[in-house]
Amino acid sequence: MQGGAAVELIALSKVYGRTVAVDRIDLKIPAGSYCCLLGPSGCGKTSTLRMIAGHEDVSSGDLLIGDAVVNEVPPARRGTAMMFQSYALFPHLDCVDNVAFSLKMKGMPAAERRERARAMLERVHMDAYAARLPAQLSGGQQQRVALARALITEPSVLLLDEPLSALDPFLRDRMREELKRLQTDLGITFIHVTHSQSEAMALADLVVVMNEGRIEQAAAPRDLYNTPRTAFVARFLGGHNVLDLGADGTVAVRADRIALGAADTPPPDADMHRTGTVRSFEYHGASVQISIDLADAADITVVLDESRYFATPFAVGDRVCAGWRHADVHPLRA
Repeated sequence: MQGGAAVELIALSKVYGRTVAVDRIDLKIPAGSYCCLLGPSGCGKTSTLRMIAGHEDVSSGDLLIGDAVVNEVPPARRGTAMMFQSYALFPHLDCVDNVAFSLKMKGMPAAERRERARAMLERVHMDAYAARLPAQLSGGQQQRVALARALITEPSVLLLDEPLSALDPFLRDRMREELKRLQTDLGITFIHVTHSQSEAMALADLVVVMNEGRIEQAAAPRDLYNTPRTAFVARFLGGHNVLDLGADGTVAVRADRIALGAADTPPPDADMHRTGTVRSFEYHGASVQISIDLADAADITVVLDESRYFATPFAVGDRVCAGWRHADVHPLRA
């Protein structure tokens, strides 16, 4: 398996008629990294992925894989492979022949391509199912076969279009681990489209948050979570409150950095505080999430450790004082 290639987008745009799907974005994805394109439906992430794959033409700008501009290069010559959301397995072929299909198209002898396909199935822990048809496999097993089929071409860049969306939560977590393991072992560049914040944060070295065809922020997961650049990023990632603090402008405060006290008693060490009414709470096991309506018609979310909450619980309708330190306030760009 060859190493990964860097991918660079320079003022890259995609226009469909009068609709601008991707609007002059600039992005550098280092070779051998795991990059997630994250955002809501219609933000441009899938159009970006399809341009990298060569399945959509570039409207303007440049797309580089390695050192080469590939705007006009056919998909088969880009050194990329795509794993589709639907998996797109051939229903009449067993796992071996599904994985070996691209090698067949290249004219590789049957014995050699089937041997390589079996080795790749072993790599994704599917060798025991080599003779089965796709209809005889679970969703997670089909996904592994589709992954093996993409990897057998030895791409320098693997493109994944929401590959976990069809799986149940337990299997999604298992496959998330498998994807990260494979990417680390193979050393190739993964570019993965998702609308799931938790998926992107768990998998990626680089998370690219997109909105309305533009990149709001691109950063490592921890940097993104601790220092969101805009209100959109703070809200979309979750776990943040976006507040207008007047002189401080619009800021983000992490939900787990806010403490609660009785209405007349600001929490200890709180430099800033507001009074409100408990609207609802949700028990999440290790934590409790509390929604509070503030007096100025805004609302905030507070996340408390389970033991801390139940030591002095609050009920819906209680008046409380939510407080936080100024050091935990992060200014946002307009």
